[in-house]
Amino acid sequence: MSDKAEGDAVPEVIGARPDNYAGDVAPEEAWRVLQSNPEAALVDVRTRAEWSFVGLPDLSGAGKEPVLMEWQQFPAMALNPGFAADLAGALGAARKQAPVFFLCRSGARSRAAAIAMTAAGFGQCFNIVGGFEGDLDGGRHRGGRNGWKAAALPWVQS
Repeated sequence: MSDKAEGDAVPEVIGARPDNYAGDVAPEEAWRVLQSNPEAALVDVRTRAEWSFVGLPDLSGAGKEPVLMEWQQFPAMALNPGFAADLAGALGAARKQAPVFFLCRSGARSRAAAIAMTAAGFGQCFNIVGGFEGDLDGGRHRGGRNGWKAAALPWVQS
């Protein structure tokens, strides 16, 4: 994290900015922007099963809710053919230039979704590195090494 002011709603990208989406951000950086920019949105692209059994980011502290849109549909894990159109409708035209943060389990599906939505005309699509659960640790468990949960950001489980 940098010494950016709390009200600064421009996300700090990790590493080089790619050509096909706005870049990768740390979970803490996404949370900072979600809190400070009323137009910023978080899109959780995991499956319904993951939302139900693993948990969800709790954005109530930012006065928001995550947008839930499967990138791949469980159980076959086939790409959701209506993803871009459905998400564009859910986000609305007003958010086409607002920061949109994409989250999955570990950061792979969310990067693909950020690329797809950039191609669909959204200008600030960011991938949250480490995703919700993060990478496997030495004991082959997720949730403690990196990602939203490991950063101790708010989340809920049903």
